[in-house]
Amino acid sequence: MAIEAGAKAPDFALKSQHGETVRLGDFRGDKSVVLVFYPYAFTGVCTGELCALRDALPKFVNDDVQLLAVSNDAPFSLRVFAEREGLEYPLLSDFWPHGEASRAYGVFDEEKGCAVRGTFVIDKEGVIRWTVVNAIPDARDLNDYVKALDTL
Repeated sequence: MAIEAGAKAPDFALKSQHGETVRLGDFRGDKSVVLVFYPYAFTGVCTGELCALRDALPKFVNDDVQLLAVSNDAPFSLRVFAEREGLEYPLLSDFWPHGEASRAYGVFDEEKGCAVRGTFVIDKEGVIRWTVVNAIPDARDLNDYVKALDTL
């Protein structure tokens, strides 16, 4: 069961596609975070969603907001994926311990071994203010993220 709006966002420390450790807590007090879990790099729906975010990046990476995208892929594959698709925001690897962050947010599919499509808008105090969880084949509408950010 996915964590719900109003809950404190679980902290994590994950490696980005560049090998840097990114901690959710590093943004507390400074920026709201759009946290996007996705199943797999290099797949059709995931590529479409992440490229749509890339194309609207100023809405999701600015002085007030940071976009973080998380999958259970290894950091090395995320780097190739980011380079191929021109994704300049952090792609975080929840590879090892496998799915630890995804499980903390309640979006890890134990049977498939990957995250489902969960999005969490987290305010500057670290509280989840909006969330949506879709099944693996169902793309999300990034306009919903924009509307959720506008309410912060």
